[in-house]
Amino acid sequence: MNSIDHHLNLFPSLIQVGHAEQFTQSGKTLLFAQSPLNQSYAVFPSARKDVPSTKTSGVEEQPIFFASSETLPSSERRLFIGDTSIIFAALQNLTNTAQNRGQEWLHSQETHDVIRKLTLDYVNFTRECWIHTSSQGSSQFSGDHYRSLYTCLALFAVLYVPEYGYEDAPVGDDLMEWLNVHFIEPSTEEGDHLSGLDRPWEDETFWPYLVRVTLRGLSKAATFFLATLSTHPSGNLRRLAQRLSPLLQSQPHLQSFEAERDFAYASHRWKDKVKALRIELDSVSESDRHDGIENWWDRLSDIVGILEGRIEVIRRVCEDLGADWREISVSWGVFADARLRRQDLPEVVSQVLDDMPQDPTNLEDMVHAALFSGDPAKALSHAAQLDPWLAAHMADLMQALSLIEKDANEDSGLNIRDFYVLGYAQYLNADPALWRITVAYMFSCGETGVRSADEVLMRVPLKLRSVGSITHGQGEQNGADNLKSGDLAGVIKDINATCYEYQREEVRRTICRIAAQTFVQEKEYGLALSYSSSAEDWPGLGRVVDRVLEEYITAGPEQFTRYVAGIAPSLQALRMQSGAQGIFIHRLMFAVRYAEFHQRLGNQDLQDAAWDLVSMFQDGLTPKSWWAVLLCDSRQLLQHDATLLFPYASACVLLQHLEEVVARTDQGSGDEYLRVLISKLHSGGTAEALHALQGVRLALAKYFARCTMIGTGGKQVLERKFIAAV
Repeated sequence: MNSIDHHLNLFPSLIQVGHAEQFTQSGKTLLFAQSPLNQSYAVFPSARKDVPSTKTSGVEEQPIFFASSETLPSSERRLFIGDTSIIFAALQNLTNTAQNRGQEWLHSQETHDVIRKLTLDYVNFTRECWIHTSSQGSSQFSGDHYRSLYTCLALFAVLYVPEYGYEDAPVGDDLMEWLNVHFIEPSTEEGDHLSGLDRPWEDETFWPYLVRVTLRGLSKAATFFLATLSTHPSGNLRRLAQRLSPLLQSQPHLQSFEAERDFAYASHRWKDKVKALRIELDSVSESDRHDGIENWWDRLSDIVGILEGRIEVIRRVCEDLGADWREISVSWGVFADARLRRQDLPEVVSQVLDDMPQDPTNLEDMVHAALFSGDPAKALSHAAQLDPWLAAHMADLMQALSLIEKDANEDSGLNIRDFYVLGYAQYLNADPALWRITVAYMFSCGETGVRSADEVLMRVPLKLRSVGSITHGQGEQNGADNLKSGDLAGVIKDINATCYEYQREEVRRTICRIAAQTFVQEKEYGLALSYSSSAEDWPGLGRVVDRVLEEYITAGPEQFTRYVAGIAPSLQALRMQSGAQGIFIHRLMFAVRYAEFHQRLGNQDLQDAAWDLVSMFQDGLTPKSWWAVLLCDSRQLLQHDATLLFPYASACVLLQHLEEVVARTDQGSGDEYLRVLISKLHSGGTAEALHALQGVRLALAKYFARCTMIGTGGKQVLERKFIAAV
């Protein structure tokens, strides 16, 4: 994955078009900080050091913009990421099971077979993605990119995840099959061209083609074109070609034998036949080795030399054909040393690379060389440059197979596997929509990964602000309706499920608190209360209630009553919740009761309104900061001419609270008792609030006078028992 320069645009714009000069003249500049985990940046305006600072009162808020130079995965890439994450999850389940059942089970045949199956699943998915992207006109990653992933994973499977019991078996045939599948030579077009000729040996590509198919072990193609030599004018060539064909067809292959001993014996006898053919070939006179077009003897000698396993011939032929170190190394294991084992391959490859090194500019070639050389750590290093996806999943498999160290690095606190998996997870984190997959990878990476996943979860876009304005699809609208009804739905529901799966209760509560704060800003107080309760954030719940009570001050009783109607249904459930803290529940009860009071007042149900007012004092629900407000509310009820709405004792309750407010204010506690009333009056201060309370005192004096005239409490005042309808 090659790095390129990026031009990052911020949205919304930090500086409007045409206002750059104005921004500079303001004495500010732009600063940025890069995340230590990925290619994301925090960009923010700041005062220039060469400009004298001007002191301002309070804290000045500065916007912070977040941007990333990572390219967001396209739809085809997302599909690939999602499909392969299922395989990753299956391997995590396997390794987690191994922790419970012991390391012996991890190295059992049952486990090895599962790991091999999952490895081949990765191989097949990369193959399908390669085919798909190759057929598309344009993709974020080219088909050749996925072909590189395919060849690397397939080679890894051949060298490091063979069938159980074949770890020490000869590897040549398996590598030759890998080479022929992924690096097709010679081409089909060359074969079609030669097969259409009457005298194909006269074509300059005939002998290179015949040597190449022999080198690749393609015996059918080789014997087909050897058969065309039956009409060649040289009798020696016709005879030798006829002898060579059955040798190519009868070359022993390990998979054809039940025991390696039988394979070794058959290979030895086959080599004896090749030696006999060499003797016969060497007996051809010099005069008959050239047919006027080509020195057929040299070409046939090269083919026999390959079958003999002569390294110098294989090297020279590969150089002449333009082949690379891979073809030499693989041919070595098929012809030079048919019993070459995986553990012996690095020594052979080292000799080959000394004469024909890998291409340092080709990351695919570098990964192959590291895998051939038995250096998994170096393979991961190159794979990370090719694609972080490849490094992460190969590292995951390598650790399960005990191919890399599991001990953590002292500086980073990460082992090799976790380092590459976290690197891939940070690449995924560039796309917020992939957060579920991102945290799944992070949670598999020890304590460092868990902390990273927690941060990702707490920063997932909740999309709560669009509750009432979603227009992009029926599914999203349904999710918005669920949110409106107070259900945990959509993104938050998924986050809750993820937190539950990974036992991140504290993170879940934090996210619910964030959601509650967002709903408070949107004045969706019922939802804010639900999420505060879900987070067991009782102080937060109290702040929600305080915001609702503030609506009475700012918007008036009618709007206040509507807001309380949204939170009232939560009261009964909260009162039954064992962990709920009483002080905050009492505050909610007050808000509900106070809204009921104003509803009755608005409906002219004055008798019940008066009784509600007094009972809020008697039940101890009213916060002291609201006493003065309720006392002012009582004034119009005290001045009601048609009837006396308060019993004498209730009027005394009002007077007692009035006296306490005034006395405490005189003692310096006015802010505790008058703060809300001062806010409600919108002007003045303590003096105006006390003046309003003087009006209440006067109304009470007149009320007591009326009570005295018609008898204590008045005959028309009926005592009632209160039944709280909460």
